[in-house]
Amino acid sequence: MDRDKILLTPGPLTTTLRTKLAMLRDWGSWDSDFNAVTAKLRASLLKVVHGDETHVVVPLQGSGTFSVEAAVATVVPRDGHVLVLDNGAYCKRAARLTSLMGRNCTLMPFDEAAQVSPAALEDKLKADASITHVVLIHCETGAGVWNPLEAVAEVCARYDKGLIVDAMSSFGALPIDAREVRFDALIAASGKCLEGVPGMGFVFLRKAILDGRAGNSQSLAMDLHDQYTYMEKTGQWRFTPPTHVVVALAEAVAQFEEEGGQPARLARYTSNYHTLIDGMARLGFMPFLDPSIQAPIIVTFNAPGDARYDFKTFYNAARQRGFILYPGKLTQVETFRVGCIGAIGPNEMEQAVNAVALALEDMGIASGEPAI
Repeated sequence: MDRDKILLTPGPLTTTLRTKLAMLRDWGSWDSDFNAVTAKLRASLLKVVHGDETHVVVPLQGSGTFSVEAAVATVVPRDGHVLVLDNGAYCKRAARLTSLMGRNCTLMPFDEAAQVSPAALEDKLKADASITHVVLIHCETGAGVWNPLEAVAEVCARYDKGLIVDAMSSFGALPIDAREVRFDALIAASGKCLEGVPGMGFVFLRKAILDGRAGNSQSLAMDLHDQYTYMEKTGQWRFTPPTHVVVALAEAVAQFEEEGGQPARLARYTSNYHTLIDGMARLGFMPFLDPSIQAPIIVTFNAPGDARYDFKTFYNAARQRGFILYPGKLTQVETFRVGCIGAIGPNEMEQAVNAVALALEDMGIASGEPAI
C-alpha cells in the first residue's frame, strides 16, 4: 500500500500533505520569523474559543498531559482542593497528576458509560466548602463520552469555583465559547482535532485570575505564568520550542480556517461517525455508549462474542489493510476503539469498515455481534 496507514485513533492522527511539508524547513527558535509564527498561532487559537477579551493562550512543549499538569500546578494554589469529575481513564490521570503535585484531590466517580452529573456536582460543592477547583474532561476518550461542559461550568460559576477543562480531544471540533462558558483554564494539544502533529500543548487562562498565579507552580518548566510573562515580553519561548511542531500546527490551523473552522470540522467528523456506526452495524458490531452521550471523536465498540476473537489478531489484520485501530480502555467489558478524527472523510471510514469486515473473515468470525 503506497499511502501511509490511516490512524483511527484519538491522536496522533492522520495529517494532510500540506501539514507534513510544513516541517521540511529548519527554524531558529529566537528568529523573528519563528516568533511571528508563534504570535499568529496564539491569536488564531484564541479565536477558536472566542476568547480574545477574556483569556490568554500559553503554548507549552510536550504532550497534552504536560499541559494538563502545568495548568493544575499554575492555577491551583498549593493549599487548594481539586475535585475531579471521574467517568474514565483520563479523569483518573488528571487526579493522579494533581495528587503528585501535592494538591489535595478528591475523585467523584461516575459510571464510564454515563456523563458526569452537574446536579451531583452541585450537591458535592454544597457539602464540601473546601473545594476550590473542579476538573472536567470534556470528551473522555476512554469510552468516548461527551461531558456537559456548559452545565458544569454554570454550577462552578454559581459557586465561584475555578474550572479546569481538559479539552484535549474536543478542542476545534466540539463547540466551546469562552463568552458563554466561564473557565479558569482550558487545555488542548497540537495532535488532535486541529490535525497538527504531536509535541505541543496549549492552555487558555482566564485573564481575571492570571496576576494571582505567579509563583503557584512548583515546576520551572511547567510554570505557565512564567511562560506567559516571558513570551509577552520577548515574543519568544523560555526554553527550546518544538519548532517543527509549531509551524506544522500553524499550517494545520490555516487549513482548519479554510475548511470553515469548528462548525465545519464538527460536521465532517459527525459524517465520519455516522458512516462508521452504520457500516459497523451492518457487520453486527454494537457501540458501547448510548448515542445521546457519544462524541463524534472516538467510538468504543463491544468486542465480538465469538470465541475466535482476539484483539491483537484483529488489530494486525486491519493494520495489514492500512488502518490502525485503538485498544479498549475500559475495565468492565472487552472493547476496542475507532477514531473519527484526523484528515479523513467518509470514504476513508467506508474503507475502514471494509478492512474490519475482511479482518473478521480472516479470523473465521461471521459477525461482530457481542456476547452481551
